[in-house]
Amino acid sequence: MAVVTGATKGIGYAIAETLLQNGAKVLICGRDKSDLRAAVETLSVHGRVEGEICDVRSEDQVRKLFDQCERLFGGLDILVNNAGIGIMGKTVGEMTGDEFRQTLETNLFGVFYACHHALPILKKSGGYIINISSLAGQNAHPGMAAYNASKFGLNGFSEALMQEVRQDNIKVSYICPGSVNTEFGGDSPNTEKSWQLKPDDIAQVVINLLKMDERALPSKVEIRPSKPPKK
Repeated sequence: MAVVTGATKGIGYAIAETLLQNGAKVLICGRDKSDLRAAVETLSVHGRVEGEICDVRSEDQVRKLFDQCERLFGGLDILVNNAGIGIMGKTVGEMTGDEFRQTLETNLFGVFYACHHALPILKKSGGYIINISSLAGQNAHPGMAAYNASKFGLNGFSEALMQEVRQDNIKVSYICPGSVNTEFGGDSPNTEKSWQLKPDDIAQVVINLLKMDERALPSKVEIRPSKPPKK
């Protein structure tokens, strides 16, 4: 049984699809009802998938998401925190307080809420938490201060959580992708960016982590395009 946040498109959708193809039952969430309905419909050809409207910035909505997970599946084995936003190209002077707050509330607070409410379920039998971070969580760029701050924070949070719960038979890993060919941050997937990673590449990393022997924990995984354009 798996929960994948922000799974109506892009990386989250690919992760949910790959989990289903590998036999998992999956509960996905998103903020848009029509996007969620469409994702559930297309994913359902691969196995049992359920959908729940959830804005991860709301702790109450996140708590209800995991209540629903227990009602539907009777437990939880895998949590993939993928929901995220990115406001790119705005300097600190140009960005509003609301934009900065929304970025941290989604990318960092949302992960905390999900982990906080998932842990009591996971502690019953063990499981795996996988947080989707970014190489921007260790490499700062102008025009990305809010996103950098959220992902730097997520990396530190993930490492601390990993140490807190490892004796409860709960693994924690975080994945740091480089450029991925998606719609994230106002971008648009196209063939000119075929050198970039695909969402399926990140999904494959998730599956590889889940298949590791219990004794092994790759707590941080970096993945980047193998051959980016020359500068």
